[in-house]
Amino acid sequence: MEERILKAHGLNIEEYRRIVEFIGREPNEVELGVFGALWSEHCSYKSSKPYLGVFPTKADWVIQGPGENAGVVEIDENYAIAFKIESHNHPSYIEPFHGAATGVGGIIRDILSMGARPIALMDSLRFGDIRRDGTRKGIKDTKPIVKRVVEGIGFYGNCIGVPTVGGEAIFDEVYAGNPLVNAFCLGVLEKDKMYRARATGIGQKMVMVGSTTGRDGIHGATMASAEFSTETESKRPNVQIGDPFFGKRLIECTLEVMEKGLIEGCQDFGAAGLAGSTSEFGAKSKMGVKVYLENVPLREENMSPYEILLSESQERMLYSVKDENVEEVLKIAKKHGLEAAVIGETTDTNRMEVFYKGQKVVDLPISAIVDDAPVYNRPTKEPDYLKDVRSFEQDKLQKPDLREAILKVISSPTVASKEWIYSQYDHEVGTNTVFKPGSDAAVLRLKWVVRPEVKTEKGIAIASDCDGKKVYLDPYEGGKRTVLEAVRNVYITGAKPLAITDCLNWGNPENPEIMWQFKMATQGMADACRELNVPVISGNVSLYNETVLKDSRLNIYPTPTTVAVGVLEDYRKAIPSHYQSVGDVILIVGEVNTEPNVAGSEYLKEVHGLVSGNITPPNFEIEKKMMDFVHRNIGKIKSAHDVSDGGLITALLEPTFRKNRFFGLSLSIDTPYREDFELFDELRSIVVISTDEEHLKKLEKSAQEICVHINVIGRVLSEDKLILSINGKTVIDEPISGFYRAWKEGLERWIY
Repeated sequence: MEERILKAHGLNIEEYRRIVEFIGREPNEVELGVFGALWSEHCSYKSSKPYLGVFPTKADWVIQGPGENAGVVEIDENYAIAFKIESHNHPSYIEPFHGAATGVGGIIRDILSMGARPIALMDSLRFGDIRRDGTRKGIKDTKPIVKRVVEGIGFYGNCIGVPTVGGEAIFDEVYAGNPLVNAFCLGVLEKDKMYRARATGIGQKMVMVGSTTGRDGIHGATMASAEFSTETESKRPNVQIGDPFFGKRLIECTLEVMEKGLIEGCQDFGAAGLAGSTSEFGAKSKMGVKVYLENVPLREENMSPYEILLSESQERMLYSVKDENVEEVLKIAKKHGLEAAVIGETTDTNRMEVFYKGQKVVDLPISAIVDDAPVYNRPTKEPDYLKDVRSFEQDKLQKPDLREAILKVISSPTVASKEWIYSQYDHEVGTNTVFKPGSDAAVLRLKWVVRPEVKTEKGIAIASDCDGKKVYLDPYEGGKRTVLEAVRNVYITGAKPLAITDCLNWGNPENPEIMWQFKMATQGMADACRELNVPVISGNVSLYNETVLKDSRLNIYPTPTTVAVGVLEDYRKAIPSHYQSVGDVILIVGEVNTEPNVAGSEYLKEVHGLVSGNITPPNFEIEKKMMDFVHRNIGKIKSAHDVSDGGLITALLEPTFRKNRFFGLSLSIDTPYREDFELFDELRSIVVISTDEEHLKKLEKSAQEICVHINVIGRVLSEDKLILSINGKTVIDEPISGFYRAWKEGLERWIY
């Protein structure tokens, strides 16, 4: 087999020989396409699988862990939530609008296939430094990518009627050639009505429901498993095109046939299209499948078996249906305006047999396609760059003008207001959104869960987090911190963290330094999950996030995006991120008396142009005490905001900034350490809270009982003032409106 042909299918010569050995002959073109898609990194996890087993995946409240379309945890005796995050990185660089839109559509179908009604979306985005547009060679400008990605997310979510309730957006030059678009969805279901991607018996019909099949998305899985280069534009046909109106019909149709008990299992059409959905269906069912391609509803003429089988056209689902229910399922699909057809059946052969007009075009053992993909224990090597970045000595930094440093940090696109982004999303459709985008975590009420007659005060808190700089500087400690910060953002709302889902975005796994990062970061994440009792119930791996230039390769930072989900017993008692009232007292809780460290901070990057330093290990004992403190004092704490991007000063300022209005602040900080380090450290476990005079003493007593430090450092003012005193000396006394404008316009000024 020619190497050129194998490369087009994402295979190498050793893998081809393995295929021939498994099936006892050379594969035909269609079979080669099936192997290329199902053995891709995107589908088989052949480079990452050796390390994913370190994650804890079980807890008393976990109903479904990794291995299905989404994970599921129970929230009470009757109901559960399903959630997952996935990447759509490569498509979103090649065609930002459709790449981002279909990322949203795909993750919604993952949740739907579990039997859950999707009720919330989040997006975690990484782009190049938008301020450097016009200076790069061989790489697209960031601004048009940002605009089209945001437009695509808003288009799909708004049209399908699922609110986008939060997320994050980071701007760093390492993502300029390879933006990250990670889409998260959460849904609610009755826990005894969960569906899985499998049939329950031999001879059950496989019914395809949804949109017609076209030529869009062919080779999408293999394209997502390779690096970018100057030939990227030629890959546009690999990007799927979504239709959210069909997506909405598909939601209602699928929930109806599930509610009526007409189907046995459900699988969405994602990567590898019909080849992926049917073969995975057979593998999970421990059965074979027969597929009849002439029955597949098409939108284009003269499509070949290869194209029909590997198309990744959107808005399609596969149901397993007993004979007696087929007609009713087809009737319901037609009622919803969807295409529907019986395209195959389960068999006892454990083989994937595909026919086209009487001719068998695929005849393969399902185990070879799904279970026997190669698994690579790739070489690992500690990166050479670590010696340089860890030799950094922060005490040698020149002291900046504090006012100018604060303005630089809060106006950086990463820290600045993201209102331009989230204002394009409908975050209130469904009227369940309690805390809107811009808070540490989104909070949703479940005023109705699945049935309108069910009344409940329970709520859900969701937060996404990852600082790739810190993972780059220390993959193990940085991996811990991405879990910790997502969990912290959930628990400071008053919610009990239940589980996480992660999207592991990395560079080229064939580079030993990249795989060393991956190995260490996943171990760090796993250790943090155990410390915080939050299992990993679902996730995704995205590798080859690099761009090949004429004389170099640009890898992204290792970016293990983590979404934590928790449950609130009463959403009405959820703790907001923003200050609530003039005169309220501001306190900091946690590691308030320990030495600050600006390693990997936005301050170090923006003010000194450095990404360096040693990432200190998080103190989980302190973190668990802080969680206990917050949960004990729900009702006494009026606001809570964690210290992360931008450091303590950012965490103190941001809660004053509300849409088109702001409070003033009077702050007095005492510290034996350098002023800039105290203000901009991002590594200590600290939460900024506010309360009223009535509850101040109670909070101080509670902190003393738990043995966690707490300091009063300021008050909320009514006037347009920022008064900042450090060790008794006033270092800033001016209108806070200037800082608000810097924060508000930090991203917008580069977009318009």
